[in-house]
Amino acid sequence: MSDPDTTGPATARSYPCQSCGASLEYAPATNAMRCPYCKQGQPIAPAARGVREHGYAELAQMPLKPREAAEAARLFICPGCQARTESDTLSERCQFCATPLVADAGATERITPEAVVPFGIDRNGARAALRTWTSSRWFAPSTLKRVTEAETFKGSYLPYWTYDADTVSDYTGQRGDHYWETETYTVTTNGESRTETREIMRTRWSHASGTVSRAFDDVLVAGTTRVASKQLEKLTPWPLDEAIPYQEQYLAGFQTVRYDIEPEDGLDLAKEQMSPVIRADCRDDIGGDEQRVHSVDTRYSGLSFKLVLLPVWFLSYLHGGRSWNVMVNAHTGEVIGQRPYSTAKILAVTLTAVAIVTVVTLILIRNSAR
Repeated sequence: MSDPDTTGPATARSYPCQSCGASLEYAPATNAMRCPYCKQGQPIAPAARGVREHGYAELAQMPLKPREAAEAARLFICPGCQARTESDTLSERCQFCATPLVADAGATERITPEAVVPFGIDRNGARAALRTWTSSRWFAPSTLKRVTEAETFKGSYLPYWTYDADTVSDYTGQRGDHYWETETYTVTTNGESRTETREIMRTRWSHASGTVSRAFDDVLVAGTTRVASKQLEKLTPWPLDEAIPYQEQYLAGFQTVRYDIEPEDGLDLAKEQMSPVIRADCRDDIGGDEQRVHSVDTRYSGLSFKLVLLPVWFLSYLHGGRSWNVMVNAHTGEVIGQRPYSTAKILAVTLTAVAIVTVVTLILIRNSAR
């Protein structure tokens, strides 16, 4: 591995191939780096330590990095050709010689990554996932099934916060128990009245209060605003149990997005995810047939967090003169994104449905006229 460049505004590491001298890249679904030219492999040594959680109280000792450091992190100096590449990422490629560059996160980041879920599928695997996805889209144009290559194809690690917490929640509410009453009513038919009865379900409400507890593990919150959180949620689930201790070699050859959501703000988002789970626990504790939860007061203890990097393939393909964007979970192969619709197919299905309804209606009319 080349030594970090400490004279420039940012450190950048590359990993030369011992066989041909080209730069090694991480090989997805392995624990090794590989030369894209001579295919020589080099194992990644196991990390010296395991994945650690930060106690939330540690944040007070983690001040924000000075503005100068943040600005310096935007500039990579390539150890190969000495070119300077502006970027706000932790890993990138040299814009001149395409050497994979990895920044020293500890020199610029307030909090460095603790874990990474490495890429589990390579470009070919992502293309296969795209083909399966495009061929299974309802009302998609037939030509969409011939999409096999992406016009742009980029693998990126995205930053996520995970939070652990023990919670104890005091609640107040109401318990609803159903019971049945016999109701008497009058029915008039052909001028004659008669009395009938029916069973009516009622609900008896009573005060309820109590305490519930739950331990949360690895509540996941996106640490970047560069991709819409609603879109990222569709890429779940993530195999966090397969996360390994962070090592820079896993970033080589891929872009790594820096976090722009601080852990304090991420905790607020994590609590929003915990809230409906806690309220469901309150309803279960209340019991009965129906529940109303009026108030919940939650105390948090044992708070901890970590920064983990998760892999995504970003794809764009051309169809009908337009670019369509897709994301692939680079570990599970889950695909989400935009797709075109075939107006002709939608119209054909609509006309078929109308024809069926018309035929059924005519049959019913004919039968009722007999």
